[in-house]
Amino acid sequence: MKVSVECYAGYRADEAPRRFSVGERQIEIIEIIRRWQTPDARFFKIRGNDGDAYTLKNDGQNWSLE
Repeated sequence: MKVSVECYAGYRADEAPRRFSVGERQIEIIEIIRRWQTPDARFFKIRGNDGDAYTLKNDGQNWSLE
């Protein structure tokens, strides 16, 4: 599922997600539980301000909700 993600940009673009939205729903990220990388993408397991855990994927061009 495609999402819109706002990120903190440190030494690299889109270094860490801060909030994301799906349609009209916006979720603030309160914790990055885990992050990892594969040859094709970067992943972030996060906890939203709604209490749920999500996995965000960035393939270098697009963000998606896994």
